[in-house]
Amino acid sequence: MTTTALGLALTWRRPVLLVEADPTGGSALLAGYFRGQTSPAQSLIDLAFAHRAGGLAEAIPWVAMQVPDTNVTMIAGTTAHGQARSLESLWEPLAATLKSLDAMGQDVIVDAGRLGLVGAPEPLMYAADLCLLVTRTDLVALAGARSWAQSVREGFEQQGGSSAVALLTVGAGRPYQAKEVSKVLELPVLASLAWDTDSATVFSHGGTAPRGFDRSPLSRSLRSTQDGVLSQISRTTKQLSSTTEASPALGEVRAGWKRRAGRTA
Repeated sequence: MTTTALGLALTWRRPVLLVEADPTGGSALLAGYFRGQTSPAQSLIDLAFAHRAGGLAEAIPWVAMQVPDTNVTMIAGTTAHGQARSLESLWEPLAATLKSLDAMGQDVIVDAGRLGLVGAPEPLMYAADLCLLVTRTDLVALAGARSWAQSVREGFEQQGGSSAVALLTVGAGRPYQAKEVSKVLELPVLASLAWDTDSATVFSHGGTAPRGFDRSPLSRSLRSTQDGVLSQISRTTKQLSSTTEASPALGEVRAGWKRRAGRTA
């Protein structure tokens, strides 16, 4: 998942903030892409401290680090899994704060890690304009993803945002195609990333980019995925606007749910 999130961020066309919200502990980005040679002074846990002090929004530029020679900034994840519970009260206010960045021309990509872990950033997932569940296409991967796909789908349906969740497969046809994966997991496949291990190593382990990297199957599929993401977000936004205009009561109910959730976090 981290390789996919970083790959999307580094090929994104607009300025983008990458948030490493995986509660596992130990930053895969710092150990992998940066090969352990970069150690930012701040991380996600510092945002939790800032939130408690009432300065969450102001802390984001301070905590984020610039990825050299790119338009990407990133917030590194926790250094230990024991910090995960300290983040549970952060996710919901952070979701609202991240949404406000769009007005400043900045997009946000969140690496939520594996589902089901203690401290998982579910409020970030359900607040996203689009949530992508990443899976390979083999039987073992699909068997493991099936119940979680159902759980996430039902969560979005309860919030009236069923079109805001989709699948991103890695390695179409290894062995199952998008139609088969979609049937098993009961979610649409938005896009598929190429199975391109040489190029993936650049993102996962900071490897040297092979010749023709920008034209590699993985790079092309990352750009295609971005096009699919932006198109889906545009369609979802239009659908929500049309629904709210047609049924003001629905808009009031959804807004009320958000306010109640904010008070109980």
